[in-house]
Amino acid sequence: MRNKTFEVVQSTCIPIAIDNCNTDLIIPARYLATTTRDPRFFGDAFMHDLRFDAEGKPMEDFVMNQAAFSEIPHEGVHEIIVAGQNWGSGSSREHAAWAIAGYGVRVVISSSFADIHRNNLLNCFVLPVLVSKAFQQELFASIAANPQTQVRVDLSSQTVTNLATGHSEHFPINGYKKYCLMNGLDDIDFLLRNKDIIVEYEQH
Repeated sequence: MRNKTFEVVQSTCIPIAIDNCNTDLIIPARYLATTTRDPRFFGDAFMHDLRFDAEGKPMEDFVMNQAAFSEIPHEGVHEIIVAGQNWGSGSSREHAAWAIAGYGVRVVISSSFADIHRNNLLNCFVLPVLVSKAFQQELFASIAANPQTQVRVDLSSQTVTNLATGHSEHFPINGYKKYCLMNGLDDIDFLLRNKDIIVEYEQH
């Protein structure tokens, strides 16, 4: 996945109001055998079996196929998913995070995340934003009333704001992961950046 520095994302949202949406729904198991790391491949597989029927035809009743939410994410458009509770449960497959990042999503907002999936998202430069159930439901309501509702996520201040209502919440994030996201660093990049400090420490 392409590294991206992360500061503020302000965007319309895709509401996926599925509680306990597991990683097999996020990306079906048959896509796990591939050896590619092409983001487009995994992005095309994101939520595949809910988006398409057995003949590959879009299922019109699924939110991602509805006109208001079908546009592929790009700057300011559908870069945020507002998800149901316990997002990313089930198997620990990191491919689920690859699929979300490959689709173009930069933020997933939920009232609860499966721990391993949450860490996998961070490793793919996708920010998991933990909010209260009340704020989650407010976001769903705002998007239902107006699909053009925008949400602003500020990593520096760790705040998420519903621009339709002006309401904000503070969200938690590990300090190390926050630093890496804001500087566009994965774990290897971080170690290389601190190579001299590590070498000096090992010599004493």
